Amino acid sequence: MSLISQNARPRIEVNKTKRNEPEVGDGTEADVEALKLKKKRGEEIVMKQVKEMKKLENFLFSSLYSHVEFGKEDDNQGDADTAVDSDLFFTDRSADNVLTVYKEDAADDFYEGEDALQRKPAWVDDEEEKTTVNIANLNRLRKLRKDEDESVISGSEYVARLRAHHVKLNPGTDWAQVDSKSKVDGSSSDESTDEENEAIADDVLRTNEDLVVKSSSKLLPGHIEYSKLIDANIQDPSNGPIHSVQFHRNAQLLLTAGLDRKIRFFQVDGKRNTKIQSIFLEDCPIRKASFLPDGSQVILSGRRKFFYSFDLVKAKVEKIGPVVGREEKSLEVFEVSPDSKLIAFVGNEGYILLVSTKTKQLVGTLKMNGTIRSLAFAEDGQHLLSAGGDGQVYHWDLRTMACLHKGVDEGCINSTALCTSPGGTLFAAGSDSGIVNVYNRDEFLGGKRKPIKTIENLTTRVNFMKFNHDSQILAICSSMKKSSLKLIHIPSYTVFSNFPYANTSLHYPRCIDFSPGGGFMAVGNSAGKVLLYKLHHYQHA
Repeated sequence: MSLISQNARPRIEVNKTKRNEPEVGDGTEADVEALKLKKKRGEEIVMKQVKEMKKLENFLFSSLYSHVEFGKEDDNQGDADTAVDSDLFFTDRSADNVLTVYKEDAADDFYEGEDALQRKPAWVDDEEEKTTVNIANLNRLRKLRKDEDESVISGSEYVARLRAHHVKLNPGTDWAQVDSKSKVDGSSSDESTDEENEAIADDVLRTNEDLVVKSSSKLLPGHIEYSKLIDANIQDPSNGPIHSVQFHRNAQLLLTAGLDRKIRFFQVDGKRNTKIQSIFLEDCPIRKASFLPDGSQVILSGRRKFFYSFDLVKAKVEKIGPVVGREEKSLEVFEVSPDSKLIAFVGNEGYILLVSTKTKQLVGTLKMNGTIRSLAFAEDGQHLLSAGGDGQVYHWDLRTMACLHKGVDEGCINSTALCTSPGGTLFAAGSDSGIVNVYNRDEFLGGKRKPIKTIENLTTRVNFMKFNHDSQILAICSSMKKSSLKLIHIPSYTVFSNFPYANTSLHYPRCIDFSPGGGFMAVGNSAGKVLLYKLHHYQHA
């Protein structure tokens, strides 16, 4: 109630009181009539002032106060008394429509039954159906698309997708939800509710999983959501360039190795990245280090006639070599088969040396026509791909030790890198000119020479390539140019334009690896740092 109403209405009450009081006077009858007429005019003036005050109040506050008429309580009460009583009382409904005295309003505000706690929209915009929104033009709206070709949607659909996206990013938890049945039925007691809430809270506190569950839907092109974490090797940076980074199969153990002749192990959590152990090799600057896929050993090599094997279970380092019957002075390039049975080393004059992981002895050799520079396994270790100086890609069957197929890598003179997707469907070939060709392996074996996509985003020699676990991302890098690293969206074969940012320096990237769940990406550079990134599309590390 405003100050104007508070000041006006007591005057009415005073006049009403004076009107009801009996008059006592000694004047004539004409004087009494004149006095009554004067009082009546005074009352009319007061009522007129009250109406003007109400009119002014409604004009200033836009009818904020809606007066409620309660009806006549006494049938014998006069019209004047009824008007005065209606002015003395009113209900302020502007604060909250829940606090209403009408049952009809209460029924409108709340639904019946199970949806008793849900409310109807206070206002619906009729223009939403007429409005159209292009969600393909703005980068921040592309995440709302259901298909890659979708662009224009209606306003109501746009609102619905925004709400759905908000619910996906911020899902409600059970312990925070109000039990609607207990509210409606009123059957549950306070004691049982407290016990249930405590039990649910205990379940939440017993796990370290994220409360926000990410969707496992397909990764969309254009922009990738990521965040930079502290360096993976921040507790013990390398004194030389990093040549190898790799996650263990448990996703928490990260291996780093480089020319400072140290191999380091870190427990990666994105916050502390605790160092677990480091091993120093006196006579071998490490050019490559790799876990066996079964996680039992680490193979290390450099520009030496020998290589090392580190047993993770026994914590024992074993020096192996030189390879019997061979004269190679460097075993720095190798690949481990997915079944953990073979190690394929790049040898001299186009030879591929196959060494058993159990006996560490040479079990076979393969021979290319030209020099060999890169290797990649496929088909769970049954097939091997190789490429080199003649610009051709060879497919080998390791069961028969024969060449299945060889074909020219389109536009390539010297091949410098090879990698296959985890499922073996795709393979990528990089060259010294910076060109990366992505092929379907079955089509390539069938004689098709045309790649699915030619990626020309690098301008210098391709040194390293890596697919992530679900083959939706291909990482390519060149160590000859600063920040020369690109992430390729495989279904569309386009580059994520926001990685890396223009003002971000990756130094000279040399190696990349994705965690088994895809949540982390580690990048080793020539400054001795291992940069760590969180990819938000993937929930697990």
